[in-house]
Amino acid sequence: MTTSVIPGPIDPPARLLMGPGPISAYPSVLRAMSAPLVGQYDPFMTAAMAETQELYRQVWATRNEATVLVDGTSRAGIEAAITSLVRPGDRVLVPIFGRFGHLLAEIAERAMAEVHTIETEWGQVFTPSAVEEAIVRVQPTLLALVQGDTSTTMNQPLGEIGEICRRHGVLFYSDATASLGGNDFEADAWGLDAATAGLQKCLGGPSGSSPITLSDRAVEVITSRKKVEAGIREPGDPSAPDFVRSNYFDLGMILDYWGPRRLNHHTEATSMLYGARECARVLLLEGRQQVIDRHRLAGDAMLAGVQGLGLEVFGDISHKMTNVVAVYIPEGVPGDAARQAMLDDFGIEIGTSFGPLHGKVWRIGTMGYNARKDAVLTTLAALEAVLRRFGASVPVGGGVDAAADLYAGK
Repeated sequence: MTTSVIPGPIDPPARLLMGPGPISAYPSVLRAMSAPLVGQYDPFMTAAMAETQELYRQVWATRNEATVLVDGTSRAGIEAAITSLVRPGDRVLVPIFGRFGHLLAEIAERAMAEVHTIETEWGQVFTPSAVEEAIVRVQPTLLALVQGDTSTTMNQPLGEIGEICRRHGVLFYSDATASLGGNDFEADAWGLDAATAGLQKCLGGPSGSSPITLSDRAVEVITSRKKVEAGIREPGDPSAPDFVRSNYFDLGMILDYWGPRRLNHHTEATSMLYGARECARVLLLEGRQQVIDRHRLAGDAMLAGVQGLGLEVFGDISHKMTNVVAVYIPEGVPGDAARQAMLDDFGIEIGTSFGPLHGKVWRIGTMGYNARKDAVLTTLAALEAVLRRFGASVPVGGGVDAAADLYAGK
């Protein structure tokens, strides 16, 4: 019999997470998550759930009653939305301008949809006319479109898409995982029927809870589908086209759980609820537009800083997300080794990339708690030092000075 070694308590090293996410959480979010647990039907718990719903209505800029959390990472919210809105055989149109468009297409395929895609070059976005042309041609039930895709750092304009979808009778869903809280998002004004996000980007929390908002039109589709739960609801035919094939991600049952009847579906992830509530509370306390402006300022400063170091920025800067920038790795610099040096020597994490950009760019984020001046300047100073160590010729103080000048000018 072998003797196992019991590890010590969790004691993570100090890190400044300046990649495309996850990011360093707001300290108050971590404190909220350490609060004592209560029962799922305790009056405190149900009140906290109702408070969280109202907070996220303000974050999403919506009056949607159906604004809740899906327990799980941001991908859980995506899967819940698509699985619950799409019936087998429905046509789904996915415009793809980065990795996460491919994810939406895959999830729709798993929901047994007839998936149609259009693609544009990585680093670009779609024009409304290109989206409308595809809608007219495909005649989908659902348009699924990423807003901010961190794989390319591009922010897809959504302002005109909702009206196009409404005119053609198409449901409009957007994945705002990487963009909500740090970029403009107007769920009602833009005509969104469904939108999902995660906490681990601009909202400044840990991964593990997915805010979602649903229009009345989306709720009508969801609630018209069969709900089946062994021993509780009437059994149905799993092969029927209106049968949601996931129990956990059945939004009809999740809405019943969050609604006035509080019908049991799962045990709410209490600590994640506390964290999600605090993410929204902190954002609204600072001011929704003020937080977006802070992200824009930090993103502009980081952009100026990497350009001040002579690095080439990837993609169409006019459509760049506020909260992440991609730069080409200088010739002769080993990208992975340089990233590791940033982590080992400075405790700073920046991101690599994948797909056609694998090994070609670094992605540097400025989001949530880290969308602030000291984090931007510290990252740029460390990046300059590492670039020099690996033989790159960069202007002395070029990054820090450019970013500091931008901050001073604001």
